[in-house]
Amino acid sequence: MNPFEMVVIIVAITAVASIARLKYGVRRDKHGNEHFADNKENDRLRDEVKALKERLAVIERITIEKENSLEREIEQLRDR
Repeated sequence: MNPFEMVVIIVAITAVASIARLKYGVRRDKHGNEHFADNKENDRLRDEVKALKERLAVIERITIEKENSLEREIEQLRDR
């Protein structure tokens, strides 16, 4: 096998591997680690985070309202 054939075989193997990686959704991060891109899982997790943020906002609002109403009641008792 001459050097030219070896180069052609290496390039062909690299091309086939790259195509296979794209087909199966394997992505590399900035550190070179490979991860499978699972769009369904990512979408589900995004929806879950969104729902949790909405719930947290409601809890914060309830907490603030209770603090304010408690403060008002204390002030009313002081005014008596």
